[in-house]
Amino acid sequence: MKEVTILLNTINDVKIFVNTVSKYDFDVDLISGRYAIDAKSIMGIFSLDLSKPIKMQVYSDNCDSFMDEIKSFIVS
Repeated sequence: MKEVTILLNTINDVKIFVNTVSKYDFDVDLISGRYAIDAKSIMGIFSLDLSKPIKMQVYSDNCDSFMDEIKSFIVS
């Protein structure tokens, strides 16, 4: 499992992120406070507070290409 923090600033960022996550068959969760939602759910993402960084958990050890595709959303 990998865990990073991401930031989705715009509606377009959310659409691009969901389309990217949906291409992969492993599970990805977004955690904000006490809420954990499926990162493949665009409605779920919009239920989160997007003004703050969100913790992302990727349930795969073989996710380098995915991490490379979403690197623009990762905050350090």
